[in-house]
Amino acid sequence: MNSFQNRALAQAIRQRMASLTCQIQQLPPPGSRPVTVAGRVAGWITARAADCIEPLPGVTIEEDVLRIGACSRRRLSLAQVLDKVALKLQEGGCIRAWRDELLDVVGEGRRLSRIERGAVRPLGFLTQAVHLNGWSSDGRIWAARRSPTKSTDPNMWDTLVGGLAVSGEPLETSLVRESYEEAGLQPLSLAGCSPLRVALRMHRRLPEGYQVENALVSDCVLPDGVQPCNMDGEVSEFRLLTMDETWQMMEADLFTLEAQVVLMDSMQQRLALPA
Repeated sequence: MNSFQNRALAQAIRQRMASLTCQIQQLPPPGSRPVTVAGRVAGWITARAADCIEPLPGVTIEEDVLRIGACSRRRLSLAQVLDKVALKLQEGGCIRAWRDELLDVVGEGRRLSRIERGAVRPLGFLTQAVHLNGWSSDGRIWAARRSPTKSTDPNMWDTLVGGLAVSGEPLETSLVRESYEEAGLQPLSLAGCSPLRVALRMHRRLPEGYQVENALVSDCVLPDGVQPCNMDGEVSEFRLLTMDETWQMMEADLFTLEAQVVLMDSMQQRLALPA
């Protein structure tokens, strides 16, 4: 691309990001209240979820906050209380899908404990999503189409790799794991990846609660001849797209919301466009 095309794309990206702001930066759902975990602000709980877990030991509801902590009188650790919270949310129909996967509970920048993945949205807990944008040597970018059986955004296009970091897992390890599970990429193919960076922190109202999520992204030029191959059944196809094709698909909303933001961040980085 020449400098004129670069400037035009920079302006288009700014306009696109502005148009998406109302979707990616939303206030908590009406009736929500802050959640503290072990005395630290950690999330936003929906009114329905608060009513569901109110009777539990270790859970205290005040007028403007819900507090979760260890319960010494019942000899329950914080992790045990959070296990009971997740189970109660499941029983009350507040969890969209039980995943049998633990994610970190973070408050004020500190890891406080862990909880079942399905419970994080009703509680509005912060999650960490790692993405890989895989480029080819000729300047095209790989896109992955989500399986039609995915519970969220089925059949939509996504970044080459994207997934949540699990409890106790370094973010770089999460990226390597997800890269193999979703695209069959071996660590050697990721040798030239850029360090993970936060593209943005999303705040979105969802039917099951509130998404507060750091979208982290790494860029990589995949070696010639490397062909992504899904291993976990969550991707139906891969496609190598030109920049123009990618942009046209984003404008047509064929990519997930988060993928659009992550891809635009990568375009800015790759083309050295002004933010």
